Amino acid sequence: MHELSLCRSIAQIADRARQGRPVAAVHLRVGQLRQVVPETLVYCWGLVTDDGPLAGSRLEVESVPVVLDCRACGETTRVAHVLVLTCAACGSGDIELRTGEEFLVTSLDLGPPADEPAPTPTPTLREQEA
Repeated sequence: MHELSLCRSIAQIADRARQGRPVAAVHLRVGQLRQVVPETLVYCWGLVTDDGPLAGSRLEVESVPVVLDCRACGETTRVAHVLVLTCAACGSGDIELRTGEEFLVTSLDLGPPADEPAPTPTPTLREQEA
């Protein structure tokens, strides 16, 4: 289960990037060719972050489909089942992979620093008149 080691690496990246702020969510883009099971990745995230500074954060995984550009006919193909990578228009195997190999931490949803007070809401006009 390489998802566990992937989660450890993602947690290290998130912990460095958060700069002491709480993390609500970590967003990933994972290509379908990466042989990663998103549900297993989310499960392992809970195991890795359960008792550390990222406890309670979510792992949001965006699955990126395999998209091919055919060098033979110029068509772009979105691959539904990754068994054989060929152009859907002409059947050529002379293709260039456009997407599907990504594994990126794209963003973090962060809260305010722990020592910074939460912003106070601005009073409404009615509250100001009272």
